[in-house]
Amino acid sequence: MSALKIKKGATSHSAYNLRPNYSDTIERHTLAALVENEPGVLARVIGLFSGRGYNIESLTVAEVDHEGHLSRITIVTTGTPQVIEQIKAQLGRIVPVHEVHDLTVEGPSVERELALFKVSGDGDKRIEALRLAEIFRANVVDSTLNSFVFEITGAPEKIDAFADLMRPLGLLEVARTGVAALARGSE
Repeated sequence: MSALKIKKGATSHSAYNLRPNYSDTIERHTLAALVENEPGVLARVIGLFSGRGYNIESLTVAEVDHEGHLSRITIVTTGTPQVIEQIKAQLGRIVPVHEVHDLTVEGPSVERELALFKVSGDGDKRIEALRLAEIFRANVVDSTLNSFVFEITGAPEKIDAFADLMRPLGLLEVARTGVAALARGSE
């Protein structure tokens, strides 16, 4: 009878060890799904996330093909690589979903978000808020004697950075659209 010896630190190559090597690190992914524009589709997609305890950081939906009755759902989510793969597979199995793309892994993409910031302040804080808005290329879309509403467009990190700087100056309210994203290039 021969004994099988495995060196310390070596892995076994058993037929029962079919689980791929996934990392436990949490990753942020941007998913784009092309879906039928019909009642209940968004609820089914959201149900997939809530029913399994997956988090949605950003969600945008808009019709992109009026004649073909198609909408695009852009979802920013986080999870381990295994969870992201499960989300993509489960999204692809929902009947009105035509295609699912993981823009994070499929190549270069462009992400933009629009946000409105209401900032109160007078005197030096008002001047500083206007100066920072100019640096961030934010537009003043409303102004009163004691507040501004700024409009800013950019990557989510830019929006976050602008919010961090406006907080000590009198940030009152924020409205964000969520991420809109497209793959770069001709495909």
